[in-house]
Amino acid sequence: MKKNIAVIRGDGIGPEIVGQALRVLDRTAALYGHEFTYTEVDMGGCAIDKWGDPLPPEMLQKCVASDSVLLGAVGGPKWNDVPGPKRPEKGLLRLRAGMGVYSNNRPAKIWPQLASASPLKPAIVEKGIDFIIVRELIGGIYFGKHETMTEGSEKIAVDELRYSDSEIERIGRIGFETARKRRRKLCSVEKSNVLDSSRLWKSVMHRLSAEYPDVELTDMLVDNCAMQIVKNPSQFDVIVTENMFGDILSDEASMITGSIGMIPSSSLGETSCGLYEPIHGSAPDIAGMDIANPIGTILSAAMMLRYSFDLSDEADCIERAVGAVLDGGYRTADICEPGCRKVGCTEMGNLILEHMTKG
Repeated sequence: MKKNIAVIRGDGIGPEIVGQALRVLDRTAALYGHEFTYTEVDMGGCAIDKWGDPLPPEMLQKCVASDSVLLGAVGGPKWNDVPGPKRPEKGLLRLRAGMGVYSNNRPAKIWPQLASASPLKPAIVEKGIDFIIVRELIGGIYFGKHETMTEGSEKIAVDELRYSDSEIERIGRIGFETARKRRRKLCSVEKSNVLDSSRLWKSVMHRLSAEYPDVELTDMLVDNCAMQIVKNPSQFDVIVTENMFGDILSDEASMITGSIGMIPSSSLGETSCGLYEPIHGSAPDIAGMDIANPIGTILSAAMMLRYSFDLSDEADCIERAVGAVLDGGYRTADICEPGCRKVGCTEMGNLILEHMTKG
């Protein structure tokens, strides 16, 4: 298989962690007979410094023309005083819009070797935490009409929560397709006991369910879901929900795993071309020190192989290697515990490469 990957190294620790992920992709290609080529793309603060724009049009076009995009991280205090439209984060918003990625997919997985870092009770963690939240990314209350007005002596603010059945259907299909690649269980989360938009959401999801008889669909109210994530997270495989609910639930889910440095994410749309990145930031305070944790980015590359390129064996190979390195007691500074061996960013990459073998 031949694939062209747009690479956004970005700012802060971005170049370091992306560099290790590319080494892992090259090793994967060599093991399984693929050919991955890389197109360098400037985005974020580095693009502001070089081009005066966080995402020049020609850079966006490179991403759109690629088979998928691998992103490190963007932003940092150096660009805090840049005018709003030119801030590094604006480049990311334009990238999502330009690629048409409307589905953010964030795994919540606890690695057994890091179980003690979870804030949950050991009896809960022992049951396992391994699910994905599929969040609608470009609709709902964040993108509805926002208005502040004065009525009499009071200010009143109104935020519109709006969804069409077509918007729900397209994110619903991502949820069902993701579940098909996992344990075939999909939980649709909404607030249908109160909101019309949620009642439409629930109706569309049940209509779609007829097309996916191999996937078990359940419904859950968002407040109950928030409780169940901390009470019994092992029950979940894939959760699909609207923008604001997904924003809140995915942050909650990331905390129960105990380590933000280990969590990858993807954003997908109508095509297989996706945007893959770790959930953490650019950490400018440790940039260039070779101590950053590259695992979140490496696992993002594995997600790219699994969900954009349909290379499940190759993704499994990477994930097994990460597990083997953790089994060996190796840790970067952010996840190091007494009795473990602390390693840097490059050495962690070296160790993962050493443990990569065909299953």
